[in-house]
Parts: sequence; C-alpha cells; structure tokens
Amino acid sequence: MTQYQVVDPATNILVRRYPTAGDAGIDHAVEAAATEFTTWRRRPVQERADAVRAVAREFESRRAELAAIITREMGKTTREALGEVDLSAAIFAYYAEHGPAFAADRRLDIRGGDDVVVRSEPLGALLGVMPWNYPYYQVARFAAPNLVLGNTILLKHAPNCPESAQAVEDIMRAAGLPAGAYVNVYATNEQVARVIADPRVQGVSLTGSERAGRAVGEVAGRHLKKYVLELGGSDPFVVLPDADLEAAVAAAVEGRMGNAGQACTASKRFIVVEPLHDRFLAAFADAVRELTVGDPADDGVAIGPLAGEEAARTVIAQVDDAVARGATVVTGGGRPSRAGAFVEPTVLTGVTPDMRAYREEIFGPVAVVHRVPDTEAAIRLANDTPYGLGSVVFGRDLAAAQAVADALDVGMVSVNGSSQTQEDLPFGGVKLSGVGRELGEYGMAEFVNRKVIRLRGGAG
Repeated sequence: MTQYQVVDPATNILVRRYPTAGDAGIDHAVEAAATEFTTWRRRPVQERADAVRAVAREFESRRAELAAIITREMGKTTREALGEVDLSAAIFAYYAEHGPAFAADRRLDIRGGDDVVVRSEPLGALLGVMPWNYPYYQVARFAAPNLVLGNTILLKHAPNCPESAQAVEDIMRAAGLPAGAYVNVYATNEQVARVIADPRVQGVSLTGSERAGRAVGEVAGRHLKKYVLELGGSDPFVVLPDADLEAAVAAAVEGRMGNAGQACTASKRFIVVEPLHDRFLAAFADAVRELTVGDPADDGVAIGPLAGEEAARTVIAQVDDAVARGATVVTGGGRPSRAGAFVEPTVLTGVTPDMRAYREEIFGPVAVVHRVPDTEAAIRLANDTPYGLGSVVFGRDLAAAQAVADALDVGMVSVNGSSQTQEDLPFGGVKLSGVGRELGEYGMAEFVNRKVIRLRGGAG
C-alpha cells in the first residue's frame, strides 16, 4: 500500500504522515481537471501565460520556505535546494515569456497555393507522475508548458514528497490558477493506472525508473494515450588525452556528486583515455575525498543523505557486489558512522561487465572510473549501456571532441563542461532512458494537437 509520509533522511525520523486519496477523491480530482479544461483552454494564451508568470513569482517569494521543505523531505543540501527553487521559477518564467510564441499558428507553403495553418491546440487533462530527487524542478518542466498551452494537470508526486507536492498546489492557488487547472493527488500505483485509463485523461508524463516507465507505458499504450517517459541514465564522461585536467576533474566532481549523486543525468562512468588516466584518477579521488558529508541544512556540507534508507542500502549493495567480484575502492565505499541515510562519496576502479555497477544505474555518490587505450575504445565503452540520456566529453581539440560527441548514442552531450539543465535547453534521451523531450520549445511540442486547417478558395 502506498504511504505518503515525510521521513527526514538525515535522521531517519518520521516527521508526518499524509492520507492517501480514496477512490472517490481521485474521481473528483479527475473530474475537476477535465471540467476545468473546457474553460482553461478557451482563455487567451496570454492570460494563461500571465498566470504562469505569477507562479514564477510565488516560487521566488517563497524561496527559503520551499528549499527547507525538500531538505527535510529528501535530504538535498540547502544550497542545492535553493538552486532548484530558482531553476523552477526560471522555467515558469520562461514559458510565460515564450510560450505564446511557441503556441502561435504556423503557416505552411504548400503546392497549389491554398492557405494552410497549423494550429497548436491542447489535448485535455494530463497526468504527471513525478519522482523525489527534484521535487519542484520535475513538476515545473512538465506543468509550465502545458498550462500555458491550455492543458490541465493532475500531479501525482513520490510518496516521500507529500509536503512539497502540497506546496506546489498552494502556489498554483496563490498565483490565481483555478482549482481544476492543477490538482495534487496522493494516489496509489493502482489508482495511477486507473487514471491513465480514464477517458477524461488524455496523456501521461512520468519521470522515474525504467521499471515505472514500463508500467506506465504499458497502461498508456493499451488505452492509446500519449505519453512521455524520462527515465534513468548511466551517463558516460569521456576524458580525451588532451583534456584540461583541472577543468575535467572539477566538472567530474560536480557532475557526479551533485544532489548526492541522485540525478538521472549525473555523470556515472568516467572513461579516461591513456595516458591521462592515472593523473585524472588521483586528482579526482583526492577531490572526492575532501567532500564534506553531513546535515544538509548546515552550510559547507557538500553531500547530504540519500533520499532514504532503501536508497542507501541499494547503493551499498552495488558497491559491495563490485568489490566482491574484484573491483577496487579508491576512496569511500561504506557508510559514515552516523544516523541517517548517508553513503560515503566513493570512487571505484576495475569494474567489469559481470558486476552490477557496470550495467545498473548507481543512484548515489559513487563514481566508476575506467581506463581505455584509445578514443575508439572509449566510444565503444560509452555506448555499452542500455541507457542513452546525457554525456560529457572533455578535450582541447574541439574537432576531435565533436567527433566523439557525434558517435555517442545519447540524447544530450556537453563538451568541456558538466551536464547542466536550463529552461531553454531541450532535455531527453534514447534507448531505455525514455521517450519524448521536455524544456525549451520542445517542452510544448508533446501534449499538443497540431491541427491542420486548409482554406480553399470560395465559391465565387
């Protein structure tokens, strides 16, 4: 049974439980979103954009309060929590400014000279199923473009993030959105399946695990519903022989250890071409060793706890499996001697295909460093994964780095910098990393009816 509750992962102490919605409550929420759609879609697009701009201002004005909530819920450091609130506000502001142009009519020049317009129309009530690692940002990138477009939103958040889920709905009300335009639901997995199947709901967007993506995609496909899936990643970080070592190490630490390693686009496999491997490994391990682990609310702490005990145990099991099969722990590898769901920042080498750490996504502060003889071997290893989300390539020769970027089977590549999300940059992957794109103009191109209107000459 799904249980919505806040357990502070820094202490493992239960803070508060929230009641799961009953079936009648879920039906009421679906009806509210479906009914409001008939009105919301007819509001002028600029009016919807102004409402979304007000949401951005609410995020800005409640910045400290919102950050404290997610630090308490899932252990994000205060600095990172404030950054997430800022990014979420920027996403809402971006779609408020650019959304009307993205949704504007497009004229086509076709054979025969008829006047043809492609009109972007909303689909209806949509369901969002969101994860715990970025409780505000994940909601913003789904909700902001669709609210401007004219869709209405049902939002089911992760069971360990009920407080932030309610906070977002409160912001929507404070910003002046009607109650049915955005509805928070504390739903069970079984209820989620019924909502997807409900004919009043026209699509679903999920950010989460591959397992969750398969389950949602199966139900959505069975009922012919549009879906977007943003799933896991095991992102490669390729270091070429001519890379700027200092810059590469700094980006590696940021890209792997941010949010305690709990990001789908975190760099997880560091593939270093000879002869730079030994120098990179030594510098990287030294930098990781210096990271401070502790209470995420304390200034100066770089690594807070993982989101919960189950997450921490999973990461340690992956590390232990690798070590038992011959991998080497360069630094870390265990859990600090303190209460809470903490895992030491860890660097592993000697990871081979028979180990869980080779194939599975490690969702925590654990980096795997591989040594390869040449660039071609680096590309083969980078692509030897069922995932294809983000990636990083470091090298001074930009033409050579571009060639590696072109060869990677991923949705996103960052050359000479860590993978970073911003509101105007498309986000998404291939293979088991998902289906569809979010953010930028692409974020308004998924749950939309591209209606073609062809005007022929009159009967003159």
